[in-house]
Amino acid sequence: MSRVYNFSAGPAVLPEEVLQEAADEMLDYRGCGMSVMEMSHRSKVYEGIIQDAEADLRSILSIPQNYKVLFLQGGAHQQFAMIPMNLMKNKVADYIVTGQWAKKAYQEAQIFGKANKIASSEDKTFSYIPDCSDLPISPDADYVYICENNTIYGTKFKTLPNTKGKTLVSDVSSCFLSEPMDVTKYGLVYGGVQKNIGPAGVVIVIIREDLITEDTLPGTPTMLKYKTHADANSLYNTPPAYGIYICGKVFKWIQKFGGLEAMKKHNEEKAKILYDYLDESELFKGTVRKEDRSLMNVPFITGNEELDAKFVKESKAAGFENLKGHRSVGGMRASIYNAMPIEGVKALVEFMKKFELENK
Repeated sequence: MSRVYNFSAGPAVLPEEVLQEAADEMLDYRGCGMSVMEMSHRSKVYEGIIQDAEADLRSILSIPQNYKVLFLQGGAHQQFAMIPMNLMKNKVADYIVTGQWAKKAYQEAQIFGKANKIASSEDKTFSYIPDCSDLPISPDADYVYICENNTIYGTKFKTLPNTKGKTLVSDVSSCFLSEPMDVTKYGLVYGGVQKNIGPAGVVIVIIREDLITEDTLPGTPTMLKYKTHADANSLYNTPPAYGIYICGKVFKWIQKFGGLEAMKKHNEEKAKILYDYLDESELFKGTVRKEDRSLMNVPFITGNEELDAKFVKESKAAGFENLKGHRSVGGMRASIYNAMPIEGVKALVEFMKKFELENK
């Protein structure tokens, strides 16, 4: 079996040992005679799986008791609507737009009330994070929204915005569990799991209990109320059962790895190898302001579209998959999530050096 180095932005690389374990349990989960894919979500066995997954996530992130953990469906896009439906009591919210997903969330919120764009980095193709230390926060804003790590553009909030006492809501899809995080700084934090945690189809929401109420916007469907899922411990309807099972395995893998401090060190080490090369290369250039660089998504270009295309083609032939940049920006992007081994990044840099020599 030959595994490629998969630099996809999501669905993305998963830990090999997790995949192997899931393969071993595919036909018979721990002696119950069936696969997790086939079992009832109401069974005692499955209840154990989802409860363990939640307990491990709580332990990894030190999630306080007054926060609920919800395993939901609909991806991050559904949260763009679910958040205002549940939290926009005054029908006002402030959005910091640092990329395409924050922009989409901001546009969606306009359906439900007054969404204010209080800061943006669109003027420079989202290549930096704006200064958020003293923003014009609306006095009646229900929350302030950010996308913490911008998958397409490769930027990351290193300092959370000063929300002046307003609830902070954050989409952490592409940096979830890549480093330690203080959950108490957020009212609601969520992420699609298909980058760092599991297969596509699950979104995890961590929400402070006081934000979960019956008092949602008129017309909010039952399935789009956080209270519906919080009251039923994420089992109101059939959840994405197999995806949650894989997430649970990844949580165990993170604990075995040494937790989020160890993961951060591992990710910083990987990113440094790639960024150091980009900084000294005469052919390749990173596209993000240095202080705002993501540890997870590294976009880069040669400055020549034909050469970019040649690099993508040759890298694929050499066993490096999914290095093409997002269709909206072009160029290249290496997503180096938790499960990307350091050897993968070293091999990529060696290949880039070789390509540079041949194409000077």
